[in-house]
Amino acid sequence: MSYIAKNASLLVDESDLSFGSLALPKKELTVSIVNEDVLAFLRDLPAASVDLIVTDPAYSGMNQHLALGKGRIVGKYSDKGGSGKWFEEFHDTAENYQIFLTECARVLKPDRHIFLMLDSYSMLSLGAMVREAFNVKNVITWDKVNIGMGHYFRRQTEFILFACKGKRPITRKDIPDIWRIKRLHAAQYPTQKPVELFEAMIASSKQTTETDFVVCDPFTGSGSSAIAALRQGAHFMGCDISKEAIKLATKRVATYKKTGVDCLQSKPAFDPAMQKNFWT
Repeated sequence: MSYIAKNASLLVDESDLSFGSLALPKKELTVSIVNEDVLAFLRDLPAASVDLIVTDPAYSGMNQHLALGKGRIVGKYSDKGGSGKWFEEFHDTAENYQIFLTECARVLKPDRHIFLMLDSYSMLSLGAMVREAFNVKNVITWDKVNIGMGHYFRRQTEFILFACKGKRPITRKDIPDIWRIKRLHAAQYPTQKPVELFEAMIASSKQTTETDFVVCDPFTGSGSSAIAALRQGAHFMGCDISKEAIKLATKRVATYKKTGVDCLQSKPAFDPAMQKNFWT
């Protein structure tokens, strides 16, 4: 890997691996997590320095524009800038989002993919802007299997906008555009996504023969994308504006590196009877 973000909170090196009498070459996987604003973080990265972007921004649109009362994600939405919140939402104005997408395109290598998670509101208000920076190829539906909270209709799905900088095929021809992966209940971090969801994104883009593949998530949160990158044999770099999230993600990755156990997701989030596993 040619670049590690400055002020990294964590650096992970994978040790020698051996299976029986066959010793494999040393494989070093680095994880760099920075406590920084997303736009500042992206601007610090060199151009064409990452192979894949997978991210779940903390969009403000639905919460602010629909003026919802209370939410379990970030506390009271009316308390703008108040204390007690896990994180500040990304203020997804058209101007901010355009800057965000422009920076994503700049740091992404040519002929590479980006997966952007969107809720229903941001899909309508911001989704079309992605076409200005990338070649939009598809919209993946994440079926959470179990119904969640909602307004008018209770939510069971979210969307993942799949786009490309240049041209690059996905790794297989049998990957569906609906992914049935269970949402996490009573997770330690609000909005925590299942690791398998990010594994599915990475495995769709990364060839198993690519050994120096860099995954970037500028909204790292609890670190699910970092664990997914390690499982898929990829380097990881990311940031989050929340110090609490950084502490949680750092501890999570360190524990996984030491024990092979994901301390924030102890059980699989998918049922092979409902969803074909194409990522392992």
